[in-house]
Amino acid sequence: MKAFKLENEPKIETGFKTPDHYFENFSVKMMEQFPASEPKVISIFQKRKNLIMMVAAVLVLALMIPIFNYSSASSNELDSTELENYITYQSNVNQYDLISGLETEDINNMNTSIAIEDEAIEDLLSGNSNLENLILE
Repeated sequence: MKAFKLENEPKIETGFKTPDHYFENFSVKMMEQFPASEPKVISIFQKRKNLIMMVAAVLVLALMIPIFNYSSASSNELDSTELENYITYQSNVNQYDLISGLETEDINNMNTSIAIEDEAIEDLLSGNSNLENLILE
């Protein structure tokens, strides 16, 4: 096989030629083709500004919902079950401490609202094996 040398081979013409004196008047011809006043440019951001702001507002509201739910769930009011569990599991609180903390009106309201029949008390006492402990209390 023969060695191929690029410098020795005949050159191929490209077929593209520029007209004579084309680049001498090129800038003048190009400036004549432009319009005299520039058109008003409207950016994409300004056109869709309202849409972007609405999406941002929806995202902010969606992120705030869990925070509002958490703050409303952790209120400072105590449930009666929470209070009862607290009193039950505190060993240093007894019935006399609770009674001393109540006012006389509260005690009177409790006495009038409790209506236990004798039969219910007899059934409870007969079914309970710790009868002596209940009597001593």
